[in-house]
Formats: sequence, structure tokens, C-alpha cells
Amino acid sequence: MTSTSVKQDWRDHLAIEASEPWIAAMQTRLGLVVTGTLAIGALQTRLELWEASLAVVAALLASHRPGWRAPVLLSATWLTAFLGLGLGSSDTIDHLQALLEIAKLPTTMAVGIGTAMLVVLLGLMTAGLSWIRKRPQAWVSRQPFLALLLFEISLAVLANQDVVPVLTRVLIWAFIFSLMPYVWYLPAAITDLRAKGGDSIVTQLGYLRPFWSPGHLPFGKGPAFLRKHLASNPRELAITQLKALKLLLWANMLIAIRSSLSGLFEDHLGVPSVAGAIDAALNGQADAILFGWLALMLSTAKFSLQVAIWAHLFVGVARLAGYRLPRGCWRPLESRTLIEYFNRFHYYFKELLVDLFFLPTFMRVFRSRPRLRVFFATFMAAGVGNAVWHFMRDFHLAAELGFLAALESFSSYAVYCLVLAIGISISQVRANTGFRPGNSVPERFFSFCSVWGFVVCLHAFSDGSRDHTLLERLTFIARLFGFPV
Repeated sequence: MTSTSVKQDWRDHLAIEASEPWIAAMQTRLGLVVTGTLAIGALQTRLELWEASLAVVAALLASHRPGWRAPVLLSATWLTAFLGLGLGSSDTIDHLQALLEIAKLPTTMAVGIGTAMLVVLLGLMTAGLSWIRKRPQAWVSRQPFLALLLFEISLAVLANQDVVPVLTRVLIWAFIFSLMPYVWYLPAAITDLRAKGGDSIVTQLGYLRPFWSPGHLPFGKGPAFLRKHLASNPRELAITQLKALKLLLWANMLIAIRSSLSGLFEDHLGVPSVAGAIDAALNGQADAILFGWLALMLSTAKFSLQVAIWAHLFVGVARLAGYRLPRGCWRPLESRTLIEYFNRFHYYFKELLVDLFFLPTFMRVFRSRPRLRVFFATFMAAGVGNAVWHFMRDFHLAAELGFLAALESFSSYAVYCLVLAIGISISQVRANTGFRPGNSVPERFFSFCSVWGFVVCLHAFSDGSRDHTLLERLTFIARLFGFPV
């Protein structure tokens, strides 16, 4: 038996979503119970028990009781948000506690303030969506993302004024922290309200940071995309949920691989973090170059696995709810060009950047110069959009450190966005002109080394630490390549 036939045989065995007995079993009560149990167990590797149980029960209830879908989504989504605050498993609480400590106020106030701000936010969003439905041609309705960003920045400027009382400034920042994740969900909801056949406001509120996507990134994009990908019959739902189980279990395999990498290279071989490798290189320690490269490759691998893990878990829960969503991370190691890497590595992040940065730019500029138009629109998405999203995600640093210090700590990631965007934009233009990498083994190997070599080198500027200046990171890279800096 050849290796190709063995590989195909394994794929046939694993393709349970194409097996009629499996599909039939999935539509029974026993199949539903087994599915729920396995899904909760798979999610518990990254989520609390209450969060995993709530997500799975809500997903299965929404998928098997179509008439209850809207109220189930609404209840599960906002219950997840409020319980996250109350049980202290929310970034908002962490940011509030840090801010209260700086303001010399009791940190025990964080849960109460956060809950109050979330109630206010829910009320404001309900009223705002109702207003927009009645006024679809208003500027706020036509430019929701820009309006939200300006609103956030205005609040932040106000909260940063010394003349404002301390408690008032804390409350403003608390509202900013609560609103920030929804900035990336609201534009799709507003656009859907303005379109014919859009969902009701109750459904829109259930899609705002839905229970399967409790972060800053919309997995599932928005209401229109979710409607389009909803399973339409019991058989299609069974297939979708079988794929969900496979994705959740695959995420756990990736978790095991990531843990093994940490145990082998960090615990046994002593490979440092990227920040530690930079310190070693700057201090001229022996083997700094070797361990510097190992640290970059290990950190890149762990980050890539983490992106895939979260994407698979979130998409897996959405599939349990009946949404036939594409995977969030699809074989990035097979990327032959940078634009293909951009499409494969973090699909929903890429889609967010396309919707909010690429398309608005592409529709407005350089219409008579198609290559420049594509280059600039891609640059706006992969560069400017990337930087804006990550800076706004860490906007709490502006409250804790001040705007200038927060911007300074972001300089390394800004350079990462700039270089990455130039590379991806050039790759996009080349792809549009018909360039395709060769398909021979040496050519595929060269493509792999080119794409991932570029990604690994850039990771020196995007490892997530803020302990080193841009100059120190540039010096680190120069020394890795043997330049006596």
C-alpha cells in the first residue's frame, strides 16, 4: 500500500461528517447528549466550566429549537458578558482594577462599576440601533466604524483631563473598556439594519459579541454572514455539528502540541522568551545568536498555534449552534505567498480588516491606477487596520500609562505592521498580475522558507512584550544576522 493510499484511507476514516451512520446518530437524543458532553470537555481546556457549559447548552438549544434562536442568542450572549464580570474572568475587570489602583480607589469597586457600565452600554446600544433603523441615511448610520472610533477617542481625551474629578475619569474609562470590544461588532449590525431583510434588533443584540466569540474579533463576521451560513435542515445541521466536534477535538490536539513545545524547548533546553533572547543578545552572552533564532522560531510557532486554537474553539461552538462557518485558520504552513499567508493564518481577522479598511479605501482612491489602488487598499488593511485594531485592543494602556507612553510602547508593533503591510501589498499586486509560485518540490520549499522566514524575523517586533525599545529590537535582529552592532 502506498503512502498516498494510506493517507487517503485515514482521511476517509476521519471524515465522519460524510458517513451516513454518523449523520443519523447525530440526529438522535443520545447523539445530542454525547455531542454536548464531548464539546464541554473539549472547551474546558481553555474556558471555565460555567462558560463552556453555557456556550454548549445555548448552541445546542438554538440549533435544535429554531423558534427560540433569537432569545437564546440574546440571553446566552449577555449572560456570558455579565457572568464574566461577576466571576472575574473578564479583561475589563483586570483593566478596571489596575486603573482603580492607580487612582488609589478600592479595587473591590471594579465588579460593581463594570456591571453598571455594561447595563448602561446595553441600554445605549438598544436605543442606538432603534434610532439607526429609523434613520438609515444619517452620517452615523453610513459611517458607523468611523463614528465609533471618534466617540471612543473623544471620551478618552475627556478622561485624560486633570480638571475632571478622579472618580468621573475612572467611570469614563470603565465605559470605554466596556464599549471597546463592541466597536468591531457594531458596524456589521448597523449595516445589516440598513439593508433589506436585516435581522430584528433583538437578534442584532444577540450577535454583538456572541457567546461563541467573547473577544474583540467577530468570529462569524456579522448577521448577514451568519444568516447565509445557517444550516437549513436537520441533515445539514448534523453534518455541521460533526464538523464542530472534529474542530474542537483538533483544537485540543494543538493545545497538547503547544504544551509539548513549551516543555521541550523552554523547560528542558532552556530556550528563552523573545524578550529574554533580546536581553541575552544585547548583553553579548555566549550562544545568544543560536538561542535568539530558537526563541523567535519557538515563539512564532506557539503564537501560530494559539491563534489556531482559539479560532477552532470559537468556530466549533458556532458550528454547534448551526452556523456552517469556515475555519478561522486553514493550513497556514502551506502558504506559498504572503497574501496567501494573510488569507490562511487568521481568516476572520483578515475579513474584518477587509470590510473596515480595504473596501472603503478601494472604493474611493486611485481608480485610474489599478495596481496602486490594490496596493494602497491592501496596505490600509494589513498595515493601518492591523495597527489600529491592536492599539485599540490594548487601549487600557492609555489609561494606565498615558497616551504618549502607550504610543511609545506600541512603536515596535507599528514597525511590524508597516513592514508586513508592504510585503503583503506587494504580494497582492503580484498575484493580481498573474504571478504564481512554481509547484516543484524545490520551489515549494523555497516558498515555505521565504514566507515563514519573513514571518519569523518580523516576530521580533510583535512578540507581545513591551520591555524593549524599537532600537533594541533592531539591534537584536542585526546581531542575529551577524552584523557587529
